[in-house]
Amino acid sequence: MSSVIASTRFSVLDRSRTREGHDGPSALRDTVRLARELDALGYHRVWVSEHHGVPGVAGSAPTVLAAAVAAATRTIRVGTGGVMLPNHQPMVVAEQFGVLESLFPGRIDMGLGRSVGFTGGVRKALGRDKDAAGTDDFAAQLAELLAFFRGTSATGVRARPSDGLTVPPFVLAMGEGATIAAEAGLPMVIGDLRNREKMLRGIDHYRATFRPSAWASEPYVVVSGTIAVAGSPEAAHRLLIPEAWSMAYSRTHGTFPPLAPAERVEALTMTVKERDFYESGLRGHIAGTEDQVADELETLIKESGAQEVLVTTSSYDRDGLLDSFRRLARVAGLAAT
Repeated sequence: MSSVIASTRFSVLDRSRTREGHDGPSALRDTVRLARELDALGYHRVWVSEHHGVPGVAGSAPTVLAAAVAAATRTIRVGTGGVMLPNHQPMVVAEQFGVLESLFPGRIDMGLGRSVGFTGGVRKALGRDKDAAGTDDFAAQLAELLAFFRGTSATGVRARPSDGLTVPPFVLAMGEGATIAAEAGLPMVIGDLRNREKMLRGIDHYRATFRPSAWASEPYVVVSGTIAVAGSPEAAHRLLIPEAWSMAYSRTHGTFPPLAPAERVEALTMTVKERDFYESGLRGHIAGTEDQVADELETLIKESGAQEVLVTTSSYDRDGLLDSFRRLARVAGLAAT
């Protein structure tokens, strides 16, 4: 096994994607079951996400789901990828993570992003608009949130039980996120693998402008993306099909559908626009046999200098997805394998 891969942490973000024929509660229970498997396999972290009003995603309350995941696992770190700060008051976020850290000490991560609702209706229901995701607003919210943990909030209010606790914060680097992470001196999560050149530029900028802080003395880079491992390249490719179609549908119809079986997607008659988005969605990921994925991962890690890889793969085939994580654990040489 490559020493480059062996020195890299491997983690997983599960979005609690719903599948055709299965409801949202099933997707949430699937997330908890997957987390148990990832814990046993030796993955470093498992994170959950925040989406609102999306038919294809059940994960709308990440801190609540993170509590269920942490309660069901033993040693794996648990967190969010991420809590979207524009949707929340910083004090409330501090309190929620303070409760999580108090219940599961030393295992909680705080991944933070700045996206707002996917549609105008969702943003209205959340009481937010597109401007809420502005770079300056997010940087100010982030600083306020971290101040509650340091006991230095300008409000003079102490967030309890967060005050004095250490919950590692991470910035999801979309657009200007790399600059925000660097200036705040925080670890950064960046993707996607399909636009490798842009991703590498973001990483270089982050490292060049990083300011050491109480949270991190040096840059810490997590690269995120879709990785599928199977017994053959064709089987790995099939794992990518449901998500590729879901993304293509969202771009042509304005909403994410539940994941469909690969064979049903392959039988669809797509419009030219749908086909273009679908085929684009299948490109640029890391997928193949264990040997093929090992080679691609070594290249990615050498190019990016990343300390950690966050796998974001979703698929209709839950058994195939779990098999992929088991195979990736072997590639990565995780302790439990």
